[in-house]
Amino acid sequence: MSWTFTDDPGVFLDAAGAWLAARPAERTVPLTVTAALRGRVPGGDGAPAPVLGWWRGPDGEVAGTLVQTPPRPPLLDGLGPDAVAALLTARPLTSANADRATALAVAAHWPGYRVDEERRLYRLDGLVPPCPAPPGRARSARPGDRALLARWHRGFAADLGRPDTGAQAADRRLSGDGLTLWEDGGALVSMAVVSPRVAGAVRVVAVYTPPEHRGRGYAAAVTAQVARTALDGGAEHVLLFADPANPTSNGVYRRIGFRPVADRLVVGAEPDHG
Repeated sequence: MSWTFTDDPGVFLDAAGAWLAARPAERTVPLTVTAALRGRVPGGDGAPAPVLGWWRGPDGEVAGTLVQTPPRPPLLDGLGPDAVAALLTARPLTSANADRATALAVAAHWPGYRVDEERRLYRLDGLVPPCPAPPGRARSARPGDRALLARWHRGFAADLGRPDTGAQAADRRLSGDGLTLWEDGGALVSMAVVSPRVAGAVRVVAVYTPPEHRGRGYAAAVTAQVARTALDGGAEHVLLFADPANPTSNGVYRRIGFRPVADRLVVGAEPDHG
């Protein structure tokens, strides 16, 4: 039983990619992160090199992973108590993003901990389009939408308590094909963004309706639209995360056919004041 670490996404995926892909829903985040990293030279774009690791169990097979793109907390998946203990010996951690059981197992090694974020993973279990549907229609984003999309991404980050990456996020998503807008009467009122398909799964990574347009069904409509597009394009799983403390968003997703799969926590170590 041992951990192996690398900063090379290709080496990591050759070793652990099949293990991640065996459960594409629960392991959606490390799958999408490492797929985006593959082909890049570690540190070649000026960003810190990733930290990538895999744990081999008693049978020699991969049985857990660590994926970190600093300064974000490491993503931990599939780790039992032995793997957690060995990881913290090899590489002490002060934060972690993991399924609830693994996050709490890591936190048990610290003198104290805090929960910085909690997210519930949902998987589509039969699409149920909103009925009645709100007025308007879906359309793709255009370069002329950039300023509006930067504001919306800024608002989305603020809602989640995350750093402002509005302009960068807008530019990145305009250069791809995963951003869909809802337009009503010539006005843009909502957006949804999906990740590229990896291991048969796509994830709705952002849904945002500005405050003045909320409560009219636009978020449900645009989310249903991107889900339908993903399914029509061959996706086997359509996933998303929601804040379990937000009854509005959870209600929206459940009504259009999403069902909870698991919870993830971001935990951070508190210093020992003793």
